[in-house]
Amino acid sequence: MTLFEAIGGEPAFRKLVDEFYAGVADDPLLRPMYPEEDLGPAADRLTLFLIQYWGGPRDYSDQRGHPRLRMRHAPFRIGAAERDAWLRHMRQAVATLDLPPQLAATLWDYLERSAYFMVNAEDDPAAG
Repeated sequence: MTLFEAIGGEPAFRKLVDEFYAGVADDPLLRPMYPEEDLGPAADRLTLFLIQYWGGPRDYSDQRGHPRLRMRHAPFRIGAAERDAWLRHMRQAVATLDLPPQLAATLWDYLERSAYFMVNAEDDPAAG
């Protein structure tokens, strides 16, 4: 059984992403990274990506090609503060799924590693 199936398939991933973007919508640090007025398209992309990554249908690649995550995120400044804000909202979203501990840990490990991988800017020590 894939993690996609184990956590409840598409409805679980949609809930995860909807909860995540509910936090992002009001976050002064992250919201400006989403130029679209409606967060719906970004939510759809993340949902399809996570579904595919965890063993579900390959709709993401069919629609958008290879994920190329770092390249797609390169236009945005992602430092430690942005990473930590992203992780805070994602941690809250994962908690809403009420997963068994092992599944939650597996999902969280990937999300945390991904967030660190996306960092593309060093924080300016003079700014803090």
